Amino acid sequence: MATITAAARWSSPARLQFLTSRRLRFSASSAAPPTSAAGFGWADALRVAGDGGRGDESDLSGYFRKVKTCNRGMDKKGQFVEFSVEDQVVGYIHKGFIEYLRDFHDVFTIVLDNNGSNTVEHVSLHSSLRTPEDRTHAIGSVIKSLGEMIPGIRNELYPVTSSYGMPVYFSLERAAAPYFGIKAYGVHMNGYVEKNGQKFLWIGKRSDVKQTYPGMLDHLVAGGLPYGISCKENIIKECEEEAGIARSISTNAASVGAVSYMDIEGFRYKRDVLFCYDLKLPADFVPNNEDGEVDSFRLIPVPHAANIIRRTEFFKPNCNLVIIDFLFRHGYINPDCRGYLGLLQSLRSGDCS
Repeated sequence: MATITAAARWSSPARLQFLTSRRLRFSASSAAPPTSAAGFGWADALRVAGDGGRGDESDLSGYFRKVKTCNRGMDKKGQFVEFSVEDQVVGYIHKGFIEYLRDFHDVFTIVLDNNGSNTVEHVSLHSSLRTPEDRTHAIGSVIKSLGEMIPGIRNELYPVTSSYGMPVYFSLERAAAPYFGIKAYGVHMNGYVEKNGQKFLWIGKRSDVKQTYPGMLDHLVAGGLPYGISCKENIIKECEEEAGIARSISTNAASVGAVSYMDIEGFRYKRDVLFCYDLKLPADFVPNNEDGEVDSFRLIPVPHAANIIRRTEFFKPNCNLVIIDFLFRHGYINPDCRGYLGLLQSLRSGDCS
């Protein structure tokens, strides 16, 4: 009842008008990822991929730029305060975004410091919200009330925890995860084949109607890790939905590590960990998308995929990190390349826990 009351207060016309006017002030900085088509086709990507005459194979600067793209805004960490549940830090909330949460007295407790400056010290959940179910319902009502403030609602819940494998305090709408700065986990799979001693990667091109990063290049299989499913089962599920890979094949996907990054943009603080998988596919395998999220696929020699990463912005940003990790593990980036160790370390720039 307390949650419904809080939502009703927020839904008053005056309050919604106030919300909208304040939201517009931050529209440029707190917007969701691009939603327009990428503006390139396979012909463009393959032309760049096959241009092997530049002699830049040992130049790692293009890879470093891709890592930097995923780790922006670290100088703005001071604009966020801790979000805690049961005395455990589970996220970080922008001080400006906290202003939108103040009316939800029955959901959030906003703690001020003791020096009389009215500065927010941290945010926690109201003590009456004692179970994961109560918390999930209460915050879900808040997110619904915030409306356009959090775009791209997917009705997909992410587990909220202090670190992977620890107790789940509640579940949160996927689109809201960066606004509360929670750790979000995903699975990304490099699907490759070997022909005549050469390795090839299957690369997907996202549908032009995808909510996020439409038309950009992507892994053969990737997805967020929702509540209540293991990484391996999630990879198997995504293999079937995104590439039509039978379970008899996808069960062979090998866990090979993880990459992490932290990215701040406006009110959004992304703290992502991606579990990486490799799957060696039959040479005659051809993917078939089942869920409408992929426009098409191409089989590309691994060095050509590396060229695209180094020279363009065609890949969805976090996919770059996972493929760079693949390049390390399969010997395409070697210690003789200047910056080898720095690049290797940078693939885990986020809180990999």
